[in-house]
This record gives sequence, structure tokens and C-alpha cells, in this order.
Amino acid sequence: MSLPASTRRRWKLEQGGELGYVDIGDAVVLVPGGMRRLRRKLLDTLSDSEWQEARTGFGDDDLATE
Repeated sequence: MSLPASTRRRWKLEQGGELGYVDIGDAVVLVPGGMRRLRRKLLDTLSDSEWQEARTGFGDDDLATE
């Protein structure tokens, strides 16, 4: 897979670099810096109560086990 030069420059990927991806069915989301970096940023934005709510499936027992 290749990215346009303007995209590589914007995300500082000219010389390579870690790039993660999330397959969301009809599209793929590219994640400059990789999945660990994305996970860290997402967790840093959540409060403890928001994280607990997400972990328990937002009140949906089926979602909690996915």
C-alpha cells in the first residue's frame, strides 16, 4: 500500500515509521504512530468512570462480552 506524498509529509512518514490500522468493515482507518500510541491517547482522554462504563458494555450485557 502506498500513501500520497502530501499525506506522508503531513504525518511525518517520509522515512517510514509505525503505522497501525483499524478495519471498520467498509473502510480502513490508518493510525500514524501505531495502535499502542492510539490506545494510549484514547485512554488518556477518558475519565475512570467513562473507562469503567465502556468496560461494562454501557449497560448492555452482550456488548460487555464482545
